[in-house]
Amino acid sequence: MRIISWNLLRLEGAAVHDVAALLERERPDLLLMQEVTPHMDILPSLVSGHYHRLPWPGRIHGLAAWSRHNFATPQVLPLPASPLPGRLPRRRTQIVLVGDITFANVHLSHGQLLNRRQLLRIAAALRGRPSAIVGDYNAVGPSLIPGFTDVGPREPTHFGGDVLPFRLDRCLIHRLTCTFTTTLDFGPSDHKPIVLDLQMAESRVRRRPIHRIRRRLVKIRAALR
Repeated sequence: MRIISWNLLRLEGAAVHDVAALLERERPDLLLMQEVTPHMDILPSLVSGHYHRLPWPGRIHGLAAWSRHNFATPQVLPLPASPLPGRLPRRRTQIVLVGDITFANVHLSHGQLLNRRQLLRIAAALRGRPSAIVGDYNAVGPSLIPGFTDVGPREPTHFGGDVLPFRLDRCLIHRLTCTFTTTLDFGPSDHKPIVLDLQMAESRVRRRPIHRIRRRLVKIRAALR
């Protein structure tokens, strides 16, 4: 399954026709978007598929998911927020089930302790299911979550002040395998889209040593004589 994640940069970045062109060109199974405004709601009229937007209270933008595959209305997972007064409204995650894989579409807080707490909350909600946490992590340094593997592109996906490189857009997977990953051009946004090919992890079959199998066959043959 091919997944693309792209932070659109609200009203200043990628418009709906830019997103439609990306879908036509790259043909992903699932597109996860961050900083999405209501202007994106006409996307299904431009590119056939299934679409759902999750607005954030108190903000002009939120999260959205598009897929060529039908999916149920995503669940909403509230995330930990800063206890300090005057902080921005609480962030939320969009939980999308496509086929047998559960995706958490994320745009985490800038606070480095807070966004790790948010990741732990998401991982706890997904644990045990084949799943991926994909989106804008706003994280500096590694995001180490037990049971999850970082498989996103290792190159910068954003330049702070158009100068400092940051790898903000990431993907952590659980009980999945990543066979390919890359980034695309920025386009009109200040984030590069990331591309991932994900599939279910093959179950490991416990194999008996061949000499034990041979001894077992000898016993069976002797019993049949």
